[in-house]
Amino acid sequence: MQPVRMMNPVQAIDERSSRAERTLPPTVFWRISEAIPQPLTWGLATVSIVLPLIVWVMITATKSVDPLFLPTPVQVIAALQRLSADGSLTKDIGFSLFRVLSGFFCAALISIPLGILMGAFASIRSLTEPLIAIVRYMPAPAFIPLLILYFGLGELPKVLLIFIGTLFFNTLMVMDAVKFVPKELIEMTYTLGGQRLQVLLQVITPYVLPNVIDAGRVNMAASWNLVVVAELVAATEGLGRRISVAQRFLKTDEIFAGLIVIGLIGLTIDLLFRLFQRVVCSWARD
Repeated sequence: MQPVRMMNPVQAIDERSSRAERTLPPTVFWRISEAIPQPLTWGLATVSIVLPLIVWVMITATKSVDPLFLPTPVQVIAALQRLSADGSLTKDIGFSLFRVLSGFFCAALISIPLGILMGAFASIRSLTEPLIAIVRYMPAPAFIPLLILYFGLGELPKVLLIFIGTLFFNTLMVMDAVKFVPKELIEMTYTLGGQRLQVLLQVITPYVLPNVIDAGRVNMAASWNLVVVAELVAATEGLGRRISVAQRFLKTDEIFAGLIVIGLIGLTIDLLFRLFQRVVCSWARD
């Protein structure tokens, strides 16, 4: 009689998982939590951009939609060239970028350290989270009348609108990232003689830095949404103002041009965030 080989639970789970993987049909596209080949990545990214363009061209070519409501790509390109030629597009981009970046970075200067403190200290979290939880459910555009009433129609209310709309969400996202710092790291630091400040600056902050950058990427999109809203209400320059004026005079090609420019700027900023994360947090890459 052969002795029965005992297997611990972890080994049993690993063996069952391996057996299940062998029974699954081979695939590249449907890999769960695994990377796909680089050529496939670039191919799928190209399809995601080219396919909507093809659909757009086909719809406008059949003239099933009035060009007044859906201009052709050629008309949109012509609108971009027209706006670029007179310098208005460059001016609008400059004003919108200034407002977005000013409001976003002012919010980041406060939200990042505050979020780290809230995640690290339950006392700080209890003191600040109730107020933040209430204010974050107030739509930022609802503050526009008060901001105009207090600060007029200059640049300050627009920057403050982006600041308000970004601050609270960014703070809570950073706080949640700190909650997932392993307690073993903190306890080990104390065991090795580390002080509270060292834990904050040399353990918690580096650990959550990739998540902080990801939170910035997400909230940058919110900043662009808010600047367009602010410029729709009270501005004489900016991409949002350009879209509002184009809508008033039924210049649909300029509306599409403004939307495309906003999308391209957002994509560029997103790629810059990814590059910054790759350079600063190279140790955190898979």
